[in-house]
This record gives sequence, C-alpha cells and structure tokens, in this order.
Amino acid sequence: MEYFSEFITIALVHLVAVASPGPDFAIIVRYSVSSGRRLAMYASIGIGLGILLHVAYSLVGLSVVIKTTPWLYSAISYLSAAYLLYLAYGALRSGPSDSAATVTTDIKNKPMTARKALLSGFLTNGLNPKATLFFLSLFTAIINIETPVEIKALYGLYLAFATGVWFCFLSYLLSTSKVARLIGDKGYWLDRLMGVVLVALAVRLVTL
Repeated sequence: MEYFSEFITIALVHLVAVASPGPDFAIIVRYSVSSGRRLAMYASIGIGLGILLHVAYSLVGLSVVIKTTPWLYSAISYLSAAYLLYLAYGALRSGPSDSAATVTTDIKNKPMTARKALLSGFLTNGLNPKATLFFLSLFTAIINIETPVEIKALYGLYLAFATGVWFCFLSYLLSTSKVARLIGDKGYWLDRLMGVVLVALAVRLVTL
C-alpha cells in the first residue's frame, strides 16, 4: 500500500501515453486490416514485450545515458525511422484482396507469420525514441528514487502487460464483423493510409 499512489499515477500517465496515436497504433491498424486478428494480436504482444526493453535499461540508468548522449540518441532515432519506412513500404504496396492480387503478393513476398508479426511489434516499440523519453520521465520524475528496484520492476511488468492488453483489445475491435464489413473490399486504402502515417512519423523522428 505504501507505493499504491505512485502506481496509480504511473497507470494514469501510461493510459494517456498508450492511447495516443503513434507507430504502435499504426502497425496494429495495418495488421488488423491486412493480416487479420490473429497476427494483429501477435504484433500487440510484441509491442508489450518491447516495453520490457525500455524498463530494463531504465532500471540500470541507461535511459539517462541515451538521452544525454546526442549521437546515440540520434542513431536510435534514425534506426527507428528506417524501420518505420520499411513498414510503410509494405503498407503502401497494399492492393485489392482478389485472387490475382493474392497470388502476385505471395510470389513477391513471403507470407506474414506469427513470429514476424511478434518481432515487428517488438521492434516498433523497442526502437521508438519517444518511448525512451517516456520511460526517462517516468523513472526520473514520477517514480521516487527511493522506490526499491523490485517495486520498479513490478511497475515495468504491469506497463508491459497493460500495453499488450490495450493493443490486443484494439486488434479485436478493429477486426470485429461490424468493422470488417465497414472496411469491406476497400480495406487496402486504410492500409495505405497507415503507410502514409508511418512515413510521416519517420520524418518527424529525424526532423524534430
């Protein structure tokens, strides 16, 4: 109970952060539309696991090093931007889901697997420098320096779990029958829109 108020503050701040549109949101929309609920769920779990990476380096103080070392932070930003552009490339190439288009896609690209979706979610979150800033703020401004490492680790596990649950819920919502009917045969346009969003996010990362 001693750390309950601190936990509530963390949970509320995280809720606002995770609900804000960003790369994670964009890839979940993309997978839900183009690959279906199952792969979107795997990507969601990957995003949650990516949180553990940020928690790990924050616990040992590396988030401060990353933020205060300009070249290292810039390198992470450019790496993240490059990966977002890679995802955007795939999204922008989306086309109608007729049989001919499906055959063509299968010839040109390896089919998406659960492992790839999981890794995609993990990398999207793990390479996001905005998440680095969030955890830097969390572990320096909100979490008391006197809070035991074990409690901080529990906070991190909660954040990873809550993030995964949120995006799994989003995946489910986007792939329900009503949403699927709304998207219909023109879903690839939403996929392309997410590609444009990913490009914009990548540009923003390296220009701010």
